[in-house]
Amino acid sequence: MVGIIERYRHLWQLGDVQEVVTLGEGRTPLIPVRPPWPQGRGPTVWGKLEGCNPTGSFKDRGMTVAMTMARAAGKRVALCASTGNTAASAAAYAARAGMRAVVVIPGGKVAPGKLLQVQAHGALLLEVEGAFDVALAALRRAMESQPDWELVNSVNPWRILGQESAAYEIVEDLGRAPDLLVIPVGNAGNITAYHRGFRRLGVKPPRFIGGQAEGAASMVEGRDIEHPETVASAIRIGKPVSRQFAQEAVRETHGAFVAVSDREILEAQAALAHQGIFVEPASATPYAVLGKLWRQGELPMDSNLVVTLIFTGHGLKDSDTALRNFLPRRAHWDGVPSTLAALVQGEVEHV
Repeated sequence: MVGIIERYRHLWQLGDVQEVVTLGEGRTPLIPVRPPWPQGRGPTVWGKLEGCNPTGSFKDRGMTVAMTMARAAGKRVALCASTGNTAASAAAYAARAGMRAVVVIPGGKVAPGKLLQVQAHGALLLEVEGAFDVALAALRRAMESQPDWELVNSVNPWRILGQESAAYEIVEDLGRAPDLLVIPVGNAGNITAYHRGFRRLGVKPPRFIGGQAEGAASMVEGRDIEHPETVASAIRIGKPVSRQFAQEAVRETHGAFVAVSDREILEAQAALAHQGIFVEPASATPYAVLGKLWRQGELPMDSNLVVTLIFTGHGLKDSDTALRNFLPRRAHWDGVPSTLAALVQGEVEHV
């Protein structure tokens, strides 16, 4: 089983670490995506399906490196604050490493599917009052006197290093960097990682567009959001830890941060699902942003351009939201063959 460390350690300075903590992460598909404009015109659009990683999100790329280096340093406990995906990944990789995992979450703000993953892997799950930022601040204070504990949030540089690997894979698959890369932004670690990844390879980076939900659009508004609210729980973060690096990525590539409404996010999620691509709401944000840029006339409709959308997490990570917002397409059938055609053609609602 070969994960990203064995494939890319020649690019990284990991020392003589021999025991790698891996679940076979990476090598996620890059597939064509039907754009939100009439086909036959405009840029080619690709989607990076990061939900195909072992725990269903891009977090596994950083977690394999962070957990490998933590165990090599003799750490016994891995801790994180999380809106869900980091928690699931930390719990899985800590279990793989034989370490104790402690996960702190904002109470009532994390999708049940992600909580199930955390508990299934045996992590200690703790809830605090307040948003993600409150959870992270409390956890950092608690760790100050614990030398054998390791924080595996994106403030951990090994996390960001591992997440760079997705940029390497895009270049491998396309033969170059895309012209435009649209990515969800919550804590801003992933946009930072992609930017560093393209630079490490020595290729011209794409123009970065960071997508945010209107209720948690701290990068768009240029200020902290004390009480972020959005259906896209994975990016429901009001004080991004990697704000400075994300701003650098956007500034250097002449990109932008763009906010979309929850309604636009859910519509994008449904549109992608009808293409066979089921992502969680936060991961649908890039598609919603792309549609908004096109409708506003801010997207060059050059057929020579290549756009990559980063779909960061699988739809099953937040199945409750999908169940609440997707219209069910099912009916009762009486089992009579002649009535099946009527159902398929929509002539009757149920028989």
